[in-house]
Amino acid sequence: MEERPPGSRGPGLLQSLRNLAATLVALLQTRLELLGTELEEERLRLAQVLLWSGVALAFLVLGTVMLTLFVVVLFWDTQRVLVSGLLAAVYLALGAAAVMMARSRARARSKLFSASLAELAKDRESLTR
Repeated sequence: MEERPPGSRGPGLLQSLRNLAATLVALLQTRLELLGTELEEERLRLAQVLLWSGVALAFLVLGTVMLTLFVVVLFWDTQRVLVSGLLAAVYLALGAAAVMMARSRARARSKLFSASLAELAKDRESLTR
């Protein structure tokens, strides 16, 4: 520590409060930047998921239509009505299962802002020591 001449005073209370406020503002700025980064990452991830989901859906629909036509043509002379009905039932069952899966995923908690919340918890812990 540096020594001060007798009678001189160190930085005042006001300066200490200013330093504390500057530190808190810098801390808040860092946390907000982290939050913004997480939002941008989540937006990009969602855009990629939507894009690839659309591509996958288009090819799955095309493949399903072609497979259905193949099976119906295969059984055209014997059981085309039965085969068409069975395929429709299978598609409806798969669609219902997909709706239930989507509903359960939509109700699940998101991990959005988890890094920001963890950092804020660390900050609060370090400030209370």
